[in-house]
Amino acid sequence: MMVMPTGATHVLLVLLLCWVAPSRQELAPVRLRLGGPRGPAGEGRLEVLYQGRWGTVCDDGFDFHAATVACRQLGYTAAITWTHSATYGQGEGPIWLDNVRCGGSEGSLAECVHNGWGISDCHHGEDAGVVCSGQRLPGNSPQATTSGHPGEVLGLTLEEVRLKPILARAKLSMPVLEGAVEVKHSGRWRQVCDASWSRNNSRVVCGMLGFPRERHIDTSFYRKLWNRKLKDPNSSLKTLSQKNSFWVHKVRCQGSEPHLARCPVQVAPPAPRQHACPHGMHAIVSCLPGPAFQKGTGKGKNKTTPGKVSPRRVLPVRLRAGTHAGEGRVEVLRHGQWGTVCDKQWDLAAASVVCRQLGYGTAKQALVGARMGQGLGPIHMSNVQCTGHERSLGECRFQNAEQNGCRHEADAAVRCHMPYTDFKSQVRLAGGRNPEEGVVEVLVPVQGQLQWGAVCGAQWGLNEAMVVCRQLGLGFASHALQETWYWAGSPDATQVVMSGVRCAGTELALQQCQRHGPVHCPSGGGRFSAGVTCTAHAPDLVMNAQLVQETAYLEDRPLGLLYCAHEERCLSRSADNMQWPYGHRRLLRFSSQIHNLGRADFRPRMGRHAWTWHQCHRHFHSIEVFTHYDLLTLNGSKVAEGHKASFCLEDTNCPEGLQRRFACANFGEQGVSVGCWDTYRHDIDCQWIDITDVPPGSYTFQVVVNPKHEVAESDFSNNVMRCQCKYDGQRVWMHGCHTSDAYGADVVSDLERRERLANNLV
Repeated sequence: MMVMPTGATHVLLVLLLCWVAPSRQELAPVRLRLGGPRGPAGEGRLEVLYQGRWGTVCDDGFDFHAATVACRQLGYTAAITWTHSATYGQGEGPIWLDNVRCGGSEGSLAECVHNGWGISDCHHGEDAGVVCSGQRLPGNSPQATTSGHPGEVLGLTLEEVRLKPILARAKLSMPVLEGAVEVKHSGRWRQVCDASWSRNNSRVVCGMLGFPRERHIDTSFYRKLWNRKLKDPNSSLKTLSQKNSFWVHKVRCQGSEPHLARCPVQVAPPAPRQHACPHGMHAIVSCLPGPAFQKGTGKGKNKTTPGKVSPRRVLPVRLRAGTHAGEGRVEVLRHGQWGTVCDKQWDLAAASVVCRQLGYGTAKQALVGARMGQGLGPIHMSNVQCTGHERSLGECRFQNAEQNGCRHEADAAVRCHMPYTDFKSQVRLAGGRNPEEGVVEVLVPVQGQLQWGAVCGAQWGLNEAMVVCRQLGLGFASHALQETWYWAGSPDATQVVMSGVRCAGTELALQQCQRHGPVHCPSGGGRFSAGVTCTAHAPDLVMNAQLVQETAYLEDRPLGLLYCAHEERCLSRSADNMQWPYGHRRLLRFSSQIHNLGRADFRPRMGRHAWTWHQCHRHFHSIEVFTHYDLLTLNGSKVAEGHKASFCLEDTNCPEGLQRRFACANFGEQGVSVGCWDTYRHDIDCQWIDITDVPPGSYTFQVVVNPKHEVAESDFSNNVMRCQCKYDGQRVWMHGCHTSDAYGADVVSDLERRERLANNLV
């Protein structure tokens, strides 16, 4: 028999005395709901109604068992997972539950062990969320709340909305822009009556379908067509009307809602009590597509939706680092410089303004916590509050981020509703080991008939591969292959039907890229067909421009200290003719710091077996050209360049909370982790440009990261860094350093113009 120490007995007694069984009030059933950005049914921030107030649940101690209990209480069969750190946005009100401990069999979250109602040391940045299975328990229909108007409800589960084209021209359009509104509920498509239908309703429907605006439509034409069809006994419309199939009777949207389910909806009474749509017809909607989906365009360029907006309040916006078109980190252009948006109070209303401004529909999700990677540079906005009717994010109320202590870990992002197109059906991958790789095969017209065929591998590159992966919804291209020896194409696609493909990388489909008229592919198809490997996430390298500006200086270095650098060809050619070891070279030295702001590690393309040992640096180099250093005239001619032979990639530093995983020492794994950076200090060999032969003057100093695109990135537009450089023969000044996409085009043009004027080049 084990004897317990006296002190332990006292502690046990104290613990037993302090534990109090939950009261009847605590065990009374509590209501749960899911909050946060509108997304798929069954997922969101977990909210609890207690003593008449809605509050949240802290993620401390919350686990899969607690999520299972919550999902069952919400009417779902099971939990898929749970989330922490306010994944679905920060809630409001009290934090009712903390340290929730469930066994998994409880009938209510209130039956689980917890600190007590309202007893918590958490903040709303720790709000828990759940993701429940889509299957509901028998007898548990989706909950809906009354709107305050007789017969109307809010929050109906509408799985999908579509426009069913009626006119022949509308049927030929892709995407469908005009037709009768139908909603999907419980797996069935239902009709919507046009009683009291408004343009606000149309605006919401168009937003859900991926369009920024609704278009005025002459319903009298459709009314005449409706009446004529009703008189035809063989018309399907006659049968439809007799079946009383209208399910939604009236809809009353304000126009700012991101989803039709957020509008008060009156459901038709069951037949035969009353006709669901007396003297009415199908609700007809016509939508205006964004620039990327208008006929004659489609290059994927984001333009601001036209409209009368005060120029001072228009803030250009863009999306970065998104896996699919219409999603990414939100960046705005203020004071000529691009910056991010803090996620404090970031919601669907603000996200929808961004999406519409870019020519897409409303927002599917308003993402927080840098879900699309962290930006670099200023954070321009915080606490953004929009009504949903604004045409530009600049029209919304917001605060400066400096006042709120925002950091890039809280960068906001969006996922927008996009129009349905048939682009995905026009390309496929064949012969790969998995669905994300293979020979590229396209469906194009050949002699008047659509035919599948291969793409010529000549000149095939990452830009073209990026378009294919985006078109298939597979994210980014990790490899673009000009030869596909090990992949067998489809038997019906042996002929090369596309050659000379040249893409900008922003197109939505390969068919939108430039290509040869008549196919010209000297190498033929087969093993020389184009191929791709796709990946859901990619790295994104960005140079720290400010560090270059702060660390640049000149050094006259004796030749006796440059033997190793000379062997690696880090000096300009004139050094070959000098009398070694006498004399010196003038070096423009600086530090480089390359950040990985993407959502995947940056890894060298070559395997470890191909790395080269550098005796001078005493470690292996894994990539031959990681950055280019150039000194250019103001007209763009190169006068000097860095000759750094090759590079070792490592995590020099990482933010607090992230571990360094890559290191050059001891033949370690090489790369740059997500969120970390690789630093090349100004005092290491070859971290310079040899300007011994450069005359005094004004120049452009340029650094290009990953210049040959050897490794795929989510965004190549920010890989170039430029500075204004003034050299008087003895000293050097660097100013205006910026990445190529950090400033607006007008600011960059103005800087260049002023520099050229100052040097009499204009």
